[in-house]
This record gives sequence, structure tokens and C-alpha cells, in this order.
Amino acid sequence: MTDVGVTVADTAADAVSVRLAAVFLPAPLPRDGRIAFWDPDGDVWSGSADAPPAHTELTVVRRHGPGARRRTARALSLPLEEALPHLVRARHDPAAHPATACWGAAALHALHIAARGRLLPGLTAAGHDAWRAGPLDPGDIAHLRAIAAALPYEGHAVPLPGPGPLRLPVPEALMRAFLDAVADTLPRTPAAPYACGQPFAARAPRHLPDAHVWAAEVAAGMDAGVRISLRLDLSAYDLFDAADGARRAGAAIVQVHSLADPTLVSDAAALWAGEADAAFGPRARVDAALAVRRAARIWPPLDRLADQDVPDVLALSEEELADLLGVAAPRLAAAGVAVHWPRDLAQDLTASAVVRPAPGSATDGTGFFESEELLQFRWQLALGGDALTEAEMDVLAEAHRPVVRLRDRWVLVDPALVRKARKRELGLLDPVDALSVALSGTAEVEGETVEAVPVGALAALRDRLTAGVRPTVPPPGLRATLRDYQLRGLAWLDLMTSLGLGGCLADDMGLGKTVTVIALHLKRARGEPTLVVCPASLLGNWQREINRFAPGVPVRRFHGPDRTLEELDGGFVLTTYGTMRSTAPRLAERSWGMVVADEAQHVKNPYSATAKALRTIPSPARVALTGTPVENNLSELWALLDWTTPGLLGPLKSFRARHARAVETGEDEEAVERLARLVRPFLLRRRKSDPGIVPELPPKTETDHPVPLTREQAALYEAVVRESMLAIETAEGMARRGLVLKLLTSLKQICDHPALYLKEEHPRGGGDRLVARSGKLALLDELLDTLLAEDGSALVFTQYVGMARLITSHLASRAVPVDLLHGGTPVPERERMVDRFQDGATPVLVLSLKAAGTGLNLTRAGHVVHFDRWWNPAVEEQATDRAYRIGQTQPVQVHRLITEGTVEDRIAEMLASKRALADAILGSGESALTELTDRELSDLVSLRREA
Repeated sequence: MTDVGVTVADTAADAVSVRLAAVFLPAPLPRDGRIAFWDPDGDVWSGSADAPPAHTELTVVRRHGPGARRRTARALSLPLEEALPHLVRARHDPAAHPATACWGAAALHALHIAARGRLLPGLTAAGHDAWRAGPLDPGDIAHLRAIAAALPYEGHAVPLPGPGPLRLPVPEALMRAFLDAVADTLPRTPAAPYACGQPFAARAPRHLPDAHVWAAEVAAGMDAGVRISLRLDLSAYDLFDAADGARRAGAAIVQVHSLADPTLVSDAAALWAGEADAAFGPRARVDAALAVRRAARIWPPLDRLADQDVPDVLALSEEELADLLGVAAPRLAAAGVAVHWPRDLAQDLTASAVVRPAPGSATDGTGFFESEELLQFRWQLALGGDALTEAEMDVLAEAHRPVVRLRDRWVLVDPALVRKARKRELGLLDPVDALSVALSGTAEVEGETVEAVPVGALAALRDRLTAGVRPTVPPPGLRATLRDYQLRGLAWLDLMTSLGLGGCLADDMGLGKTVTVIALHLKRARGEPTLVVCPASLLGNWQREINRFAPGVPVRRFHGPDRTLEELDGGFVLTTYGTMRSTAPRLAERSWGMVVADEAQHVKNPYSATAKALRTIPSPARVALTGTPVENNLSELWALLDWTTPGLLGPLKSFRARHARAVETGEDEEAVERLARLVRPFLLRRRKSDPGIVPELPPKTETDHPVPLTREQAALYEAVVRESMLAIETAEGMARRGLVLKLLTSLKQICDHPALYLKEEHPRGGGDRLVARSGKLALLDELLDTLLAEDGSALVFTQYVGMARLITSHLASRAVPVDLLHGGTPVPERERMVDRFQDGATPVLVLSLKAAGTGLNLTRAGHVVHFDRWWNPAVEEQATDRAYRIGQTQPVQVHRLITEGTVEDRIAEMLASKRALADAILGSGESALTELTDRELSDLVSLRREA
């Protein structure tokens, strides 16, 4: 006996060695088949008292000299469910016997077939329920044959029963029986107790004597050597007549395919005529007829073929043709019956919503927009991308068939396209709505978003807006050297305003929006004045810039008690948002060549009185200037662009439903791109980090300074968190939101200084005692001592006027020259403060963030200190841009003071991700925190002592 290295264990499965040869032992009931493992070179268990309990005496055929003889061998016999795992593992074991490896491949193939649901119910010869593997496609059969061809004699060495010469099972037939045995084993599971005793579910056999006819048909279908397909023929489109005289639409010709040789195909007519018997074999007609009968169960019109002597051609009514071209074909394909279309059948008939100017409109891309004519909005059908003529669409409109002859081709027609051909007109659009559709590429039609295509002059205008602009030359009279990006901005504004459209110049603060608009005024040179509406703090800056860059151009302030609009002669008129709101009727009576809204985020609420008043002032050109086109949500973007180009984005409610919600939630990337296509031509956004701009600016360094809380601050902080959370946990709705915002404000004030939170008019202590109560104030003293010793200048921003006063008072007590600029500072005094700071007379300027975060030019500052954090990075950057802007010649250092372990610390971590959102279109900032759960909020605000 050859030692094959088998260790006998306590269980049969443990005694299996892949070095033994496997052989399948079929049974009358397929699921009773077994796998036997035996040693072709000897008897592993011969003479051993430790033979496994599952061993059996196996009659096998062994080589004997030049011939073969029957021999008895002891083998390990396992039921299929136990043997399958061993076989599958043997498939990839290099030590496995070749016969076992082949049966492992067969096991894997059987499992794949079962996993694809290829199981058919049937009956054994004795009439018992049994599953079989099938139907098998050509690939399954080819794979089965390849495995069988590789099976060595040891894998089928159990001889067939009966007298006579020795005969071994044919490997392919034995493999086929193995597939059926696996198929009959797997569905029978104890996991379905309700099926106990039911046919095809229970392990025990069930005798089904009344199911023989049904089983015979199933078996015939499973074992069939052919499949059928249908070839659609439209050449006799009008020549098929039904018995009732109805006109037929075409024919389905039955084709027969050999499963053994997929390249072998014949029409059913030729097969029945005996022309293909040699290739298909004698059973082909029976198998094909059964295949037609099975297909008829899926698509009933095929039943008519059963009434024909030869099931070769099925005449189709128009309704049947439409059904076959529609839902029936996929159902037939799923059952293995393919449907082949005529080669010249076109299936690329499409429809798009087309917007075009009325006949006779200008074709240069601008004329139609200057008129008040409405534009046509209608369906346009196209075949292969080529638009159909009106006559061809009339043919479709009159068609009542699923297939129409167009341009010498058969065209498959969707009923929905026929309806569009019949009702082509979708209405009329005003020019702004048409432009919106052209830019976004989509339109809403009966509640559905459809592709929209501009043509003619509208397409030309769209191309002009989206093609980009080239830098222009500076206008005469401008005393400034514009940088390349400023020249591009000037060219873009000139293009937009010359087309009668408005635009939003949303460059970062400090990149020269003011001088760009001054150049635009000079370039337009229409003799009409330009109205500039801006915050009161910027009146002086605008007047200085105009006098500096366009000397000789008249400039007047429409502000204060002596304001007047009399004797205007071109030039600029400057006014504040407050004055504009109260005098809008007077301003609306004048003729303005252009209206400019500087720091346009002041009118981001379209329902505010200021925004409503601004909309009443007519002008052929409107320009919005802002560094933050979106601070909180997309409604602010709508407000800006609906003022610059009224109607572009549609009503606010529709804009929120179609664009804003999908973009803000980040759930729909296509919505982001659709909105970008629409607004991009009307909003020019450049950042200091953009290529070509960075070299124009000195370096900027940003540093976060962690600051510890004092003992007083920590005690106040924890007490406020504890008391506020108790109230928040029992509140709901708006009341809860209000409590959350109050908590956040209180905590930020405590982080600044206890005196701010306690509202101490005269803070106790003063001097060193005042500093000792706040870690931030102590650090501010250190920073200012260092930079003042180096003859530096600093801007100190805080969002609380009370904190600004406390800082100013403290610095003044230390003899540090300091000014305080806040919302209540009169305009003349603001201008004097700016001049003193820029001249170096006042090295420290304390500013409230809201009042001074925009518009000011403070390039004297080499340091910017954010005493507290504004929870919107864009607003914070605007404040920094008072110093970090064009004209700055020294490096800028930004210092952010952050108290450790507090809500400020956690918000600083969140700001990094929010900054990315701000770049795309900013979210709702601090107000979003009101939607946190109690647990999330507690985690956000609780003081972390380890810090």
C-alpha cells in the first residue's frame, strides 16, 4: 500500500484527504447522490481497526496489466452537503488528486448555476419531486464539457451495473447528473419549517403521479438542444391582413438557435422543410415547438403560432408591434428569447425643448434682448441629432403607429414623442426667462425637468456670455495702472452692462473693485451719473478713490441734511443705504446711467425695506460689489442676482425648490452644476489665492493663539452651561432655538472677559486686575507690547461693542494711542480715524466687526487681531482684508485668540470644513447649531478640563 498521508480521525469528514480520488455516485433520487473518496493505489484502511464510521465497500475499476478488472475498495462516502466544501477547497489545492480537483471544479460550477437561480422542478423516473439544474445556456454547457473532458478515469471508475463487458459512465453524463444532484440538495433546508412535507422543499421524497405531463414539458425545455428568437420584419408593413380585414403592422419571424453550437441559426420555416435536420438533429422541431409554447406564456400573441402547421411567421397588429417594441421584448429576453430589430430601424428619435426668438429678430445675440418681444418655447424633435422639419413633425403628429417611415428609414416612435409632435407649442418666454433656460440648459415643463436648447440669437447671446472675455484697454481719463485681472473684470462688466444685463463683482476684499467700477464709469461715458449706494463708513473712501483715479470727474455726496440732486452733470453720486431707503422715490425720478451697490450683502434679505427700495430705482446697468456673495444661504445669492438681472433666477420660492435645497444639502451634484451654469456668467469671483493675483500681494501668516481661561471665567462658563442646558432640555421649537443662541452668546462673552458677560459699566479692579480676569486681554497686551516696540500697527476686531470699549479704555490707561470705530461713530469721525491710523498717529485701531469689517482701506496695519471668532470664515476674512489688500507692501500677520477647552476651541475645528462649504456656497453658520440635539449641544459647549 502506498502511504498517502491520511490520518484517521473520529469523524468521517476529518478523514478526507484531497490526495484521494473523488467519484460521484448518483442515486434514483438526485439529492441522495454521494461523493466517495478512494485510493487508486491501494486500500488506505486495509487491515486497520480504525476505519471511519462512514466507510463503504466500493466496486471500482483498476488497471490490470494491459486491461482492467473490477476490484473492491474501501472508500469514505459523504452526502453532497458534507462533501461540497471539501471539493471546493480541493479546486485550488496543488496536492489534490486530479479527479478530486475536477469534481471540485464541477462543484463550483454547480454552485454558480444555483446562485443564478437556474433551477427547474421536475420528477424522477419513479414520479418523485426533484430539482434539476437548468436551463443551461451555451456557456454553461461548454464549461461542463471542458470539465468532463479533463476528468481522469479515477473520477468515474465506478462501473455501470449489469452483465457484460466493463463499462464506465460517460464523464459528461455523470457531470450532468452531479449538477442535478447539487440542484436538488441546496433548496431543501430546515430553515423553512413551514415547508415541511411540501414538494420540492422537504428532504423526504413526495410522489406526484398527476404531474407527469407538466414534468415532461419542463424536462423537454430543460434538455432542449435549441432556443428560439424573433426577427422583426417591417418590409411588408401594409401587406399583412388579419381575418377581420384589419391592417397588420409587420411580422415576427421565428429563428432557431443550436445550444451546442451558438453560431448555428436557421429560420423555423427552413427547419420544418427539412433543410437543417443534419445540423440540428431529429429532435430540433419538437424542441422548437415547445420553446414557442413556453414563450407564448410570456407573450400571449405567440399562441397563434401553435395553430399554424409551421410556427414560422407571426403577423403583428399595430398594438402587438407596439407591445413587442415596448415592454414585451425585455420580458422575452429575460426568458432567453431575443428580439432582433431591422437594421434600418432607427431608435434615436428624441425631443428637446427649444427656445428661439420670434422670426425677424436680430441675430447678433443682443437685439432680441433689448426688445420686449416674447420668445417661442416649443418642442423640437430630432432624428439622430438632426432636427426634423415641420412637415416631418406633422407626419409624426398624424401617426397612429409605433413605427413610422421617415427619411427612407423605419423609425421607432414613442407615444410620448407623438404627443409632443402634436402639441409643440409650450408657450412664450420673456427674454430674461429665456436667457435663464439657455444658460442652465434645462426647463420645467409640466412639473418635469427637460433638456432645453437655445437657437438663433439666444444661442449667440449664451455663447457670448459663456465664452469668457479678454482684457480691454483702460479708458481715457483713468489715472491708474490696472492689473491684468482688473482689466478682465473691467471687460466683463463692460460686456454685461452693454448687453443690458447686470453683474455681481465678488472679488475678495482688497483686490480693487472700487477702481474697476470707476474705470467702467469712464468707459461707458454716457453722460448720465452713476449712483453708488454704500455703507456710511465708505463714503469717504469712494470720494478719495474717485478724486485720485478719475480727477475732474464730478462727485457728490447725497447724504446729510443738505443733500440735493439738483444740477447733476454726470459723474458720481454717493449715498448710504439708509439715505437711499428714505429717499428712494426722489432717486427713482432721476435718470441714472448705472447703479452700483457696494457691500451689497447689506441687501441680502430681499424682503427688507432697504432691498425693496433699491429695486425701485431704474437703471440700464446694475452692478453689485461684495466679497461675500453668500454668507448664510443661497437665498442671499438670489437676492443679489435678482436685483442685478431681475427675473434671471425666477421667483424665490421656485429657486429654493429647484436649486437651493439640493445644493445646500449636498445631495445632488447635478443641481450644483446646473446652478453654477446659470449664475456663472453673472457673478465674477476672484480670490487672493488665484494664480496671477497671489504675486501681487505680500505674504500673510495666520496663527491661532490658545488662551487658558482664568478661574473666574471657568466658574462662570460651567455655571452658564449647567443652567442653560436644564432650560434647553425642556424647551421646544423657536423657544429652544432662542435659548441655544443666548447660551452661545453668553459663552463667547465669558471667553472674552467676565466683565462683558456681567455687563459691568466700570469693571472692578482695573489695570493688572482687569487683565488678570481674562486670558485673552493678557495675551493682547503681550502682542501689542511686542509689535509697538517694533513700530508696528495693529487692527483689533471684536464682534461686541462693549468689549471694544473695554479694550480701548484699558489701552488708553496704558498710554497706548488707540481709536475705537463702531457702528455709532459719525462718518466724518470715521474718516478722521482712518486718516490718523494710515498716517501712523494712532498705531492701534479697535473696530467692531460688523461696523468695520468691510470697505475700509487700512494698509498701514501689519497685524490683525481677532479678539473673538466670528463663526463665518468669509466674514472674518473680510475683516482681515482691511489690511491684506492691494496696496499693502508689508507682510500681514493674523492672530486669532481662542480659549482652550471651550466652545470656541471646538468651533475652530469645525471652521476648516465650513471654509470648504463657504467656497462652494456657504451654509447657515451659527444658526445651524440651534438644530443640534441636546447631547450634541452639550458636547459642543461643555468645558474640557483637560485643556
